[in-house]
Amino acid sequence: MPEASITYAEHAQDILEATVRLIKSGQPCALVTSLAIEGGAAREVGSLAVVSRDGSMLGYLSNGCIDRDIVLQGLTTMSRPGRSNMVRYGAGSPYMDLKLPCGGALELVIDPAPNFEMLRGALEDLRARKLAVLTFAAQSGSVRFQYAPKPALVLAGRGAILRTTASLAAHMDFELHIASPDSDDLTNLAQLEPKTCQPMTTPQAFLQVPVDAHTAVLLLFHDHEWEQSLLMRAAAQGPFFIGALGSRKTQDIRLQRLADAGLSPALCGRIQGPIGLVPSLRNASLIAVSALAEVTANLPAAQIRLE
Repeated sequence: MPEASITYAEHAQDILEATVRLIKSGQPCALVTSLAIEGGAAREVGSLAVVSRDGSMLGYLSNGCIDRDIVLQGLTTMSRPGRSNMVRYGAGSPYMDLKLPCGGALELVIDPAPNFEMLRGALEDLRARKLAVLTFAAQSGSVRFQYAPKPALVLAGRGAILRTTASLAAHMDFELHIASPDSDDLTNLAQLEPKTCQPMTTPQAFLQVPVDAHTAVLLLFHDHEWEQSLLMRAAAQGPFFIGALGSRKTQDIRLQRLADAGLSPALCGRIQGPIGLVPSLRNASLIAVSALAEVTANLPAAQIRLE
């Protein structure tokens, strides 16, 4: 039996990318899906993982307590092609030696022959930043989950706070977009391999990135003349979060200028400032953590179960 190797990817798009790639290359694999949770759990219902024939798994369904056994179950299920395997851990499970420290129970389905066309269609939807639906066979009938696109984060600004926030965000599974008038900042941040890295030539420059309901926008400028046109355009596109750096006095002035420029009271009300859960910070690293924590607190649900 090959030794289990686990890569802790989280978003459905990453799991589907890997699964579609394995199927296209003719390599056996098993798609693992969390169908039901009772009590506490490390991952939410609908979470995905894929087990490869070599014993590797991309994704995870626990905080390490049962993931290696899931790999074993995936390999065993692959030895019986065409037959999905329902597995239960925790309360009511036959695997009494495998405990869930968080309590409760976890039900999984392991599919050694996932529907390629369904997975490819869902992956294309997520790449196009659309909602995707997957259907899985369960003992009680089929179960459907809806998956949201990977959350995107647009960072526009300059200097230490921009660089630190981008570096932290790159490890948080965001689709990252960066814009700055400072070429040194862009050169430095290119190593993070953001989805886009855009130079800004004037304060009136518009961000050439799509902003949608699964996108957060943070403006990280101290020279606030760069903000108005960006906020006007971004607010009108309906991101799930939009915020800007500065003091409470700066925020009051910012909102008045936006209102004077014609931005509606409703859209003005959606612009958060000062950003961050902790006020009056002066350290770039702490400001970045505080701002990203506020974005995280407003993240839309990654997946939901459809009845």
